[in-house]
Amino acid sequence: MIGDVEKMIAVGLIWGATNAAMRRGALLWDQSLNSSLQPKQHRHHTLRASLKNWLSLLLFWHYSLPFLLNLSASATFFAILSHTPISLAVPVTNATTFAATAVVGMLFGEETRVGFALLGTAFIVIGVWLCIT
Repeated sequence: MIGDVEKMIAVGLIWGATNAAMRRGALLWDQSLNSSLQPKQHRHHTLRASLKNWLSLLLFWHYSLPFLLNLSASATFFAILSHTPISLAVPVTNATTFAATAVVGMLFGEETRVGFALLGTAFIVIGVWLCIT
């Protein structure tokens, strides 16, 4: 059976990967939205247009699939919090999330200062290791 620390690290990895994937999906959606130049909306139509755009984003699988995975990890995190000290759960998951977001963002080709990102990720791994030992 998987222990709580492993679950926290898994949640952090999922959150980090899906953060980068949602950003990429939102950028792709924005590009597709801008390529279909829409006429200027009147003021009374802006709410309807905003809701339509929001629904369009949720139906865009490049964004919605990572979003659903992210929400699933959030539900798992809250389940973990029911029997794990918050002083351990929050630092481990947040640090892991930060590191995973940086690494997956680099894999997606985001402009990153690779040396600094890897150094920061190494510090995060050491910090998580200190928290769990």
